[in-house]
Amino acid sequence: MNKAQLIDAIAEKAGLTKADAKKSLDAFVEATSEALKNGDRVALIGFGSFSVTSRSARSGRNPQSGQTITIPEKKVVKFKPGAELADTI
Repeated sequence: MNKAQLIDAIAEKAGLTKADAKKSLDAFVEATSEALKNGDRVALIGFGSFSVTSRSARSGRNPQSGQTITIPEKKVVKFKPGAELADTI
């Protein structure tokens, strides 16, 4: 499902116009991104939670040359599904 299909589904299930559904989805993404940027955790009971973790530095290989390189530490977003979501899948 892509963003346009998700907007269509939200509009249909919530009885909104597509424009209102797009505004709602954009607001959700913006609020979630801002919270994660500030180091907060976003939990949606029954669906799951988003959090930020650090991936430690590690060594890797350049696939073209085979040379060993160092991949620096970075922050990544992690999603953990909630019990209700896990049970429906």
